Amino acid sequence: MKVVKPDEHGLREAATVIRTGGVVIYPTETVYGLGCEPSNADATRRVCEIKGRADNPLPIICADTETAERVVEFNAAARKLAEKFWPGPLTLVLPKKVDYPIWVNRGGKTLGVRVSGLETARRLAKLSGGVIVSTSANKTGKGPYDNAKDVIRHLGDEVNLVIDGGTTSGELPSTVLDLTGEELWILRSGPITGDQIVKTLKG
Repeated sequence: MKVVKPDEHGLREAATVIRTGGVVIYPTETVYGLGCEPSNADATRRVCEIKGRADNPLPIICADTETAERVVEFNAAARKLAEKFWPGPLTLVLPKKVDYPIWVNRGGKTLGVRVSGLETARRLAKLSGGVIVSTSANKTGKGPYDNAKDVIRHLGDEVNLVIDGGTTSGELPSTVLDLTGEELWILRSGPITGDQIVKTLKG
């Protein structure tokens, strides 16, 4: 396992690891995340094994909204929310346009996507082809972690590379909002509240 800084050199090195099938740990605007190329079956399976789970889908960070629109089918509500809260800690679950391995969407017809509020994560996604897996870097039932020291101690031996971005905000992982049905469903509470979502959609 190698540790790099969140500068351009370090991000390019991390992107090379991702593009060649490796798994990296990187900072987001909330907590540290586990990342890999979502189209790589071996890498996505490995992420699930590191977390110790195999039942939940893996969300994706996109470099920008335009990239997200190539991955999932946006509706009017998604566009409004993305305009308000992206880049930021809101994951939108929408109908998929891209078929990723079973480990990513568990065979379903939807994907969870967001554009991170941290430039480091967005740049890493861009250098890695536009999209990277983004699930919190922790074992299921443990963490998540807001600093590189802890995440290296707990998971460093199981990944190829860690981007040491110091301490993150330590906020809850992103809010996950399902926009695929007639009603909106918050699948995971996070920094963006239901009241904020409703207010934005009514505005």
